Amino acid sequence: MTTIRDVAEAAGVSIATVSRALHGLPRVSDATRQRVLAAAAELRYVASPSAASLASGQTNAVGVVAPFINRWYFAAVVHSAEERLRKAGFDLLLYSLGTDVQERHRAFSGTLLSKRVDAVLVLGLHPTADEVAALSAVGGPVAIVGAKVPGWASVRIDDEAAARSAVRHVLDLGHRRVGFIGGDDPLRTAMPAERRAGYRAELIAAGLPVHPELEAVGEFTVRSGYAAAVRLLQLPEPPTAIFAASDEMAMGAVQAARRAGIAVPRDLSVIGIDDHEMAELLDLTTVAQPVVAQGVLAAEMLLGALVEPDGEPHSVTVPTELVVRGTTGPAPRRG
Repeated sequence: MTTIRDVAEAAGVSIATVSRALHGLPRVSDATRQRVLAAAAELRYVASPSAASLASGQTNAVGVVAPFINRWYFAAVVHSAEERLRKAGFDLLLYSLGTDVQERHRAFSGTLLSKRVDAVLVLGLHPTADEVAALSAVGGPVAIVGAKVPGWASVRIDDEAAARSAVRHVLDLGHRRVGFIGGDDPLRTAMPAERRAGYRAELIAAGLPVHPELEAVGEFTVRSGYAAAVRLLQLPEPPTAIFAASDEMAMGAVQAARRAGIAVPRDLSVIGIDDHEMAELLDLTTVAQPVVAQGVLAAEMLLGALVEPDGEPHSVTVPTELVVRGTTGPAPRRG
């Protein structure tokens, strides 16, 4: 019976290199990968996931802990990570927490994941020190998307900087009364507070006051963005621009304005963050982030750590880009 050692000897490489090549992992040259694949084909070697699992104690599964799965950002990250992991022979075990604090405690205690997964991918959550310790004790590598945790691999954008660029855009257009739609934080997710901080910091940098009445709470959905915008637009002195901390909330704000007979962008500018798959169709100005790339990068980090468990975890901050479309324009003249 042909073994992985036979393939390594035939290709003139190490067993680890054979494993990396056959699983599509990085740091294997194209020439070496082709040599390994040719040797495996010639020897009719097929890696058996079940046999490998029994021999190594691995499960060939990766646990994914996400606050939500029915929201576009998290769904897009999970999908892109799953595609990359599946190509490497791994299944996903998905834990969607919703707003259930007890469910979060169970997931981060490690009891749900212990001996069931080889690695863990955490999305958008800001774990406590105790949660970091518990999840790290599961025994495999951990990567986080949307936050940064010492000792874990991470992929994220600079949420505060992204928010500042959104606010700076409408300030440059002459707006001085800028509303904000952001989220509360029942699960201690990392992003909402940073985007709110960016909104406030850019106003202060421009010498403008921060008005609490111009901040409304949303839940990162179109419906909640609509409701929050209705509240802002009913103020005695409503904003001339609204920055929403997600494109979905920005879409709701645009709809609220139009139903109130307020022209966008003539009377009200609206900008979001994300570059949602519907943003271009709806002509929404936004700060784009590479969502799919973040899922792929996180998956690559976990796969690399499984092959080289003693390697140093990497932290990557991916760039964002202001995309100006049709929902922002010069501040209206009010006399």
